[in-house]
Amino acid sequence: MRRPTTSEVRRPATVLALLLVVVLVLPPLLSAYWIDVLTAVAIYSVVALSLNLLIGRVGLVSLGQIAVLALGAWVAAKLAFVSSIPFPLVLLIAGLITLVLGTLVGLPALRLSGLYLALITLMLAGAITVVLSTTNFPNGGPGFLSHTESSFGNPAVRRPDIASSDPAYFRFTVIVAALMFALALWHVRSRPGRAWAAIRQSEPAALAAGVNITLYKLWAWALASFMTGVAGGLLAGSVGKLYTYQFPTRDSIILLAVVLMGGIYSLWGAVVAGALMKLLPALLDDWGLPADLLIILFGVGVLQVLLTAPGGLAAQVPKDFARMGGGLSAVVRRRLAARAERAPTGTAPQEPAP
Repeated sequence: MRRPTTSEVRRPATVLALLLVVVLVLPPLLSAYWIDVLTAVAIYSVVALSLNLLIGRVGLVSLGQIAVLALGAWVAAKLAFVSSIPFPLVLLIAGLITLVLGTLVGLPALRLSGLYLALITLMLAGAITVVLSTTNFPNGGPGFLSHTESSFGNPAVRRPDIASSDPAYFRFTVIVAALMFALALWHVRSRPGRAWAAIRQSEPAALAAGVNITLYKLWAWALASFMTGVAGGLLAGSVGKLYTYQFPTRDSIILLAVVLMGGIYSLWGAVVAGALMKLLPALLDDWGLPADLLIILFGVGVLQVLLTAPGGLAAQVPKDFARMGGGLSAVVRRRLAARAERAPTGTAPQEPAP
């Protein structure tokens, strides 16, 4: 049996240490506002992960993930209101329902790709937003289509008993997000990941190699929809009340931009994308900067990624730090060598004066 290398042991240990720091150290140090912001970062990291898999692993461009997020949030909210099902099971059911819906949506992906697929999914997201607006977004209360206008008081989407407070719900969200990342990593490193890589490189070559393109494309859509549905359930428990303005169609385009900036070929890029989408706006607001600056930053960021860094920030920043460290070490070595050359040689050491 092959023994694991040092890097194979160090990487999971580093990830586990970071997870423990986020779960145990951060909540006592942050205010309730920033805990809510980081909860949103964890939720949207899962949404970005689903798009990361579709684009970076399979080569499918979707602009409808925010609509799937809204469906998952709505399903989870209604299940939480009309039943006493435990919240983790509510998340699972919401993910499974959006899995089925996402698979149906993914049927056009069997014959469409690129810009055409992006336009179809964008129009679908817009249609779902219109339907939710005309039905007044059934967001809670008794019945299947009930709606409440008030943002305060009950009824609100219930949280699990072990995560009723904001810090506890943040920890719960991070753990569920980590499970979604583990699920994605398992798929990427197993047979589906190899099939997706073959499809992304060349569908005719993948077909000639015996890859079932139809199966694995639908598999990717189903997995992405499942994870987005789970994220929708987490979002419903986080905000408590759901409204149409929380799921604008333009967020689907912003999500695509931050996923490209974060990095579509690395799972860490999804974490960067979640931070860009939710943490960066909160920081700009805290610093008193206008919200319109965010669109400019995202536009410049997408251009920079497309022109100079196709791997995104998740791949480019470590390379830049490594290059910077190599440059600094080279400068230090040159200075030490120059100092050694200037030092006198061949002289006997002098005795100290009495």
